[in-house]
Formats: sequence, C-alpha cells, structure tokens
Amino acid sequence: MPIVHRIDPVALSLGPVSIRWYGVMYFLAFLIGWFLLKRRRFLDERALDDLLFYLFLGVLVGGRLGQVLFYEPVYFMRHPLEIFQIWRGGMSFHGGFLGVLFAAFLWARRHGRGWLEITDVIAPIAPLGLLLGRLGNFINGELWGRVARPDLPWAMIFPYSGDALPRHPVQLYEAALEGLTLFILLWLYSGKPRRRGAVSGVFLIGYGFFRCLGEFFREPDHGIFGQSYTVSMGQWLSLPMIAAGIFLLAFSTRAEAGDGRRAKP
Repeated sequence: MPIVHRIDPVALSLGPVSIRWYGVMYFLAFLIGWFLLKRRRFLDERALDDLLFYLFLGVLVGGRLGQVLFYEPVYFMRHPLEIFQIWRGGMSFHGGFLGVLFAAFLWARRHGRGWLEITDVIAPIAPLGLLLGRLGNFINGELWGRVARPDLPWAMIFPYSGDALPRHPVQLYEAALEGLTLFILLWLYSGKPRRRGAVSGVFLIGYGFFRCLGEFFREPDHGIFGQSYTVSMGQWLSLPMIAAGIFLLAFSTRAEAGDGRRAKP
C-alpha cells in the first residue's frame, strides 16, 4: 500500500500567526551556513554577517522571481499578489542561484574581493541549503514525483497532486543527491587548497548532474517551454550549469598547470 502524505506544513501556530516548516528550513540553512563559514575562518564575523545578509536577499528575491518567470509566469500574471506569499513555498533553485551569484558579486565588489574567491567559499555549504529546502518541499507536499509502481515500498500519495496515484517522493531523492551527497563531495574537495574557480566548477557540474538525474523521477513542470517528459524545465536550466562548471574546472586546471600556484578557498 502506498504511503499517504499527511504532514502538516505548519510547525507552530500562535493565534493568526503561523510558522511553517518551509520557513524553518530556510532559517536552519542560513544558521548552519554561518556556523560552517565561521569554522573555515575565511572572514571575520562582521564581514561574514554582511555576506550572509547579501546571500539571504539573493536567495529570497532570486528564488521567488525564478519561480515566477521560469515555471509559473501565466499563473502569477493572473494572481500577482501571490508573488509575495513565499511562506507557502514556490522557490526556484535556478533563480535563487542567479540571485546568489549577483549578491556575491555585489559583496565582493564592495569589499574588494574576487568574485570567484567568494563563490568558492559559498559552494561547499550551498548543498546543505538544498538539502533542507528539499525537505521543506517534502513537508509541504509539493514538487512530487512521477507516477510509480503500486508495489514500490516507498511510493507516496500526495493529496495536492489532485489524484490518488502512488508517486515517487522525489523531494527526498533530490535531498539525498543534490543535498547530502553533493555536500560531502564538495566539503572534502574544498578541504585542500584548490585553484580559484575549481570548487565553484565542481559544484556546478555536481548539481547539474544530480538535478538532471532527479528530474527523471519528478513530475515535469510546465515552465516557459511547456510540459515535457523528454527534457524537463529543470534539465534545460541545469545543462548550462554543467557546461559552465566544465569550463571553470578546465580553466582552473590549466592555470594551475601553467604556474603551479594554488589558493585556499
């Protein structure tokens, strides 16, 4: 028998105010990120707090605009006020990723640091945010997977899907792949001095690959290209990431071979 998803997305209710697990996950992501960055001693505490504030705005604004523009433009054109209701879920990773890149660029320019120097520091902890974000998606019962075999032991029925069909809990697949697995790989890889841009390149390749893999089990979004069961919107957006990651990694490797110098992230 498939498992029925019955998790309450509200963590705590105080009168008219409700705290959702989705928001709690974002808070935990930034809290853990602050702790890990502080442990690496890359920045002093004041600069670190400033960087995380920039990144928070980048994730928030970019993630929501990505959802609006890439995945549900028609819906939000009809319901523009719902754009601001981020506590209900609906954040695009690719939009948040672009928002973080822009925020890191602004911070680096203000503080006189290299842009890739900052992205190399952010990259190893980003998968933990992905892990917690996917758990938030799962608790919300959104972004469910494709229809699965009825005898699949972990198949689930998601009430918001509009049917009673057993589906893959793809949110958990993605949490394990682009979250936990990618974090372990990047944390170990960045533990040694690497050429500038190399850590960012590995992140781009790793995320793009794991996201493309997860999309084979995920119900495709309509997106701006329509619904497709061959190449999904998530895969379309991930392919340029893989290409950019290969370029960054190749460039950093070539530079390292040329002068033999290394820089700590």
